[in-house]
Amino acid sequence: MSAHGDVDLGHTVAGWTGTTLAILGSAGAGAALCLGWTPGVWLGLALVVAAAVVTWLLHLAGWGKPSGPRPSAARDWRVRDGVARTGHADCLGCRMSGGRRAAAAAPAPRPRGATALPAAADGGAGTSG
Repeated sequence: MSAHGDVDLGHTVAGWTGTTLAILGSAGAGAALCLGWTPGVWLGLALVVAAAVVTWLLHLAGWGKPSGPRPSAARDWRVRDGVARTGHADCLGCRMSGGRRAAAAAPAPRPRGATALPAAADGGAGTSG
């Protein structure tokens, strides 16, 4: 049993890779800033942007995780996510990838009779004035 109990902390190849690249980019940009090396600052910031892109691509390749907790057997960081090929529901990254993933990951339509209540429908309750 881990020190955190039975929770899914999201340790994945995509998460570890993206975090490592972002830390290296931030540290490099900070060191370049302290040294006054302007191209190094931009290189470090470019590495931070590359970290986001690499994380997203690894997520789409199945090395990330869907939103929410995973079953205990799928929590090891080396376990690939088999659902990633078709897209995760409520996943912005899957919707941004377009195509089949966007259609599969699109939120389910609301029933015809369901309407959202406007935020101002409470008659001003809870506001000071």
